Amino acid sequence: MNLASSLEKHAAQSPARPAILFEGRTITYADLDASASRLAQALRARGIAAGDRVALFLPNVPEFAVAYYAAQKLGAISVTINAIFRSAEVEYLVNDSGAKVVFTVADLALHVPRERCPALAHVVLCEGEAAGLPTLAQWCAGYDGAFASVDCAPDAPAALLYSSGTTGFPKGVTLTQSNIASNIAQSAKCSGYRADDRLAAFLPLFHVYGQNYIMNAAVLAGATLVLFRRFVPDQVLESIQRDRITMFFGVPTIFIALLAMDLSPWDLSSIRYEMSAAATMPEEISRRWAQQFGRRVYEGYGLTECSPFACYNDLVEHRFGSVGRAVEGFELAIFDEADRELPKGEWGEIVIRGPGVMQGYWNRPADTAQALRGGWLHSGDIGRMDGDGYVFIVDRVKDMINVSGFKVWPAEVEQYLYKLPQVQEVAVYGVLHPEKGEQVVAAVVPRAGQDVSAEQIIAYCRANIAAYKVPARVDIVTELPKSATGKILKRVLRDQDRQP
Repeated sequence: MNLASSLEKHAAQSPARPAILFEGRTITYADLDASASRLAQALRARGIAAGDRVALFLPNVPEFAVAYYAAQKLGAISVTINAIFRSAEVEYLVNDSGAKVVFTVADLALHVPRERCPALAHVVLCEGEAAGLPTLAQWCAGYDGAFASVDCAPDAPAALLYSSGTTGFPKGVTLTQSNIASNIAQSAKCSGYRADDRLAAFLPLFHVYGQNYIMNAAVLAGATLVLFRRFVPDQVLESIQRDRITMFFGVPTIFIALLAMDLSPWDLSSIRYEMSAAATMPEEISRRWAQQFGRRVYEGYGLTECSPFACYNDLVEHRFGSVGRAVEGFELAIFDEADRELPKGEWGEIVIRGPGVMQGYWNRPADTAQALRGGWLHSGDIGRMDGDGYVFIVDRVKDMINVSGFKVWPAEVEQYLYKLPQVQEVAVYGVLHPEKGEQVVAAVVPRAGQDVSAEQIIAYCRANIAAYKVPARVDIVTELPKSATGKILKRVLRDQDRQP
């Protein structure tokens, strides 16, 4: 088996079908396969073979897909690096993975410390120019566009995607050929991908959501990626109208931003499907979207460690506030702190097993054993399961706030705050307190043209939730710190709070 086989199939059967639309360029399936084949030959000529690590330190450009599928054709392991990382972070990931090649762009090449990465033999530019570095075109010169994928064992590692590193150094999540193949098949099935679909692809391809659920699943179906460097609302909306995009994939903060905009200037009638993942969608936002547009935002749930798709709020019986039920082949359960399964309806840690669950953490046997103990992937997410198997998430274990011995789940407080019409975005987190252990803090972004005070928000909370859950402090801010995928970074807020 090989993840590049779908690309090769569509290149042979529908060579002229667009695989990628990007900034006025059209890359057909034949173009993409030929480019990946030339690069695979160039890699092989320089000694790269099955099992070697090939790093992609790239923004959302078509060359990301070229480099990814070239590595897959060889049976090499793709290592994707967050495009906002800088020298120390890149050094750590390149050395931890043992990558022999880094594909990057001129602006990011400055952050590849070649002299401190002993295994790194090549740095290749996919965009722009930099002194002393070859371009992708130079590397591939003289090779033809024909290269058949090698046959890989189902358990052969295919990709390393590094965890966010919020609790220490990032860990390389090792996903196998079968992990990814089974997961993207379920993704395409649940979301109903068709060959004539055009997918908005502005979420970063270095992230598991963009890489597997969007890019790999689209190629599996023979669909078209409409690729953006990042989410710029006006650019994306204009493209939906011009390119007749049919499927829209986002994260909660993007849907929140769109709800705050006047969308009437654009024709968005081509959209038939919207999905949110990577963070839990506030129920109030889901309901508001359905009321405004007459369509649901479907939710998926999973982790990088399960490739990532494990749970889906299905098309048959959608339940607001839930991330859905386990998809085919997966099992989810709720465990207590002693790893015992809890009855339906009780809160505990979500555990997962199924074909997408990672092989383990790269070169970290102790961390692997801890995460996969008892044959279950321990997610670190707190949730409950109803009698029909629908999962409801309350928060991450690490985000729980302990106020004088009482547990406060930030997401619960956020749900109430989103009901306030003056609130556009909110993040609730805990800070240390000398007597209570921790206290609740809320950072609130008001809606444009709306005035709201910290005192009003605190008064509202006192009237609606238990006293120990009420924020001790509310900060009115213009924006919240976010990751490249649009997740709100509460650790940044906590760090800022600790600064004098």
